Amino acid sequence: VQLQASGGGLVQAGGSLRLSCATSERTFSRYSMGWFRQAPGKEREFVATVSWSGGSTYYADSVKGRFTISGGNAKNTVYLQMNSLKPEDTAVYYCAATSFTYPRIYDYDYNYWSQGTLVTVSS
Repeated sequence: VQLQASGGGLVQAGGSLRLSCATSERTFSRYSMGWFRQAPGKEREFVATVSWSGGSTYYADSVKGRFTISGGNAKNTVYLQMNSLKPEDTAVYYCAATSFTYPRIYDYDYNYWSQGTLVTVSS
């Protein structure tokens, strides 16, 4: 397993969770990383991405100001800090790695994927 996502769970609206994605140093040292999510009955959507160095980040409008991506692959672990969670944030979250130039917001640009981790936000 090259990408390992963890940290999902059940939280009340307004609460916080932090997702982690552990990567293999040798394979992904120059890859940008992203988080995507897929809610029941919906297509997978982009959440956030960070450049391989960790110096640049980009967010979907729906999470801007509430979520923070950090780490970058140079540090072997990427985090997604999720604050002020809303019921509409409920989804399975995936981390992914891309060899293409940063930033990439489409899932087909990502080469490697983690297993999903479920985030459930209750109202």
